[in-house]
Amino acid sequence: MSSANQPVQGMSDIAAPEVHLWQRMEQLARDVMVRYGFEELRTPVVEFEAVFTRSLGETTDVVQKEMYVFEKGGRRLCLRPEGTAGVMRYAAGLGAAETDGARWYYIGPMFRSERPQAGRKRQFHQCGVECLEPPSPLVDAEILALQVDLLRAWGLGDCEVRLNTRGESGGQAQVAEGLRAALAPRAAELCEDCRRRMAANVLRVLDCKNETCRAIVAELPPSTDFMSEASRAYLQQVAEHLDALGVSYRLDPLLVRGLDYYEHTVWEIASTALGAQNAVAGGGRYRMRLGGRELVGTGFAIGLERVVGVLQALGRENALQTPPPKLVWLVGLGDEALRQNLALMQQLRAAGIACRMASGGSMKSQMRAANKSGAAWALIRGDDELAQGVAALKDMVAGTQETLPVDQLATVLAARIAGPAS
Repeated sequence: MSSANQPVQGMSDIAAPEVHLWQRMEQLARDVMVRYGFEELRTPVVEFEAVFTRSLGETTDVVQKEMYVFEKGGRRLCLRPEGTAGVMRYAAGLGAAETDGARWYYIGPMFRSERPQAGRKRQFHQCGVECLEPPSPLVDAEILALQVDLLRAWGLGDCEVRLNTRGESGGQAQVAEGLRAALAPRAAELCEDCRRRMAANVLRVLDCKNETCRAIVAELPPSTDFMSEASRAYLQQVAEHLDALGVSYRLDPLLVRGLDYYEHTVWEIASTALGAQNAVAGGGRYRMRLGGRELVGTGFAIGLERVVGVLQALGRENALQTPPPKLVWLVGLGDEALRQNLALMQQLRAAGIACRMASGGSMKSQMRAANKSGAAWALIRGDDELAQGVAALKDMVAGTQETLPVDQLATVLAARIAGPAS
């Protein structure tokens, strides 16, 4: 097959039947978000590069290695690599009264130029939320509980929550210095990237996948040892609220998340179904400055490709999908029957009945098309049926056929569609 007919590497077409699973997931997500008081926000796919370099941090892998950046009209633009910064850019343009306590969610495609692998695409889709409420362990616990609730709605209630803290923003320099001092005796053993990260962003060393680096990191004191008592108390309160909400979690002192804007609570939710790359979702509390305003909130993002992959690995995708509507295929024998079937089809659709028809051909070819479509019924009319004001209705599963007045078709079909599945 010609490469011109293939999507770009790392990007995928999503067609039936899998697209029905995606639609159901999106519908369930919207249902859950509304219960928690969130409104949908749709931001542009293309943003100014500075929206992300200023909010995510110029030393993050996303900014340094993964963004699709291009110039147009003398301006540096990029395809959004994540959802939070665009939402915060929108919030920064509003007044304080409009953003105080705002709750937004988004569902849409993101883009990162990285090596494609299981559950990780160059174009991927995220479902996320941003809750712009002041730092509060109670709010952080509620938003984490929302994410767990959403995963349960999708059939992934058995995932593991890993919980940690980045500490209050004013104390993060002290944490960084403590980690550098602890790593210094073994700095020469670290990979090249981590030796660079020690100076630029030492927390990224904790997240390195290199086995040697992981072994060194495992012997470090937890980052909370370098934090203030207030930061440790904040994490303890979050944990107590999660206990009260019945949300299970595991404290993980090596969890840092990859973006610079996080402070206080961070978490990841994992599944073992995808092997080593098992993170399904994550989130946390953040603080960022955009457009001259400082914005604080709590949010999360869920990679929908990851969720689909886990559902498929566990054999749960079919339980989430809803069957397509039962289809009626109109068969017309002759030009006049085809013309009148076109009008009848629109009448049936107006009554909520899914219909299709072929544009012509023999009865045999039209019935073959009906079979191929998976239609539940074929509605057949020729000159005799037109003269009598009736139609032959054939059950495509049972093979039975009956004649009905045209003015009764919508009522009869609606009743059968609503009845028990055949």
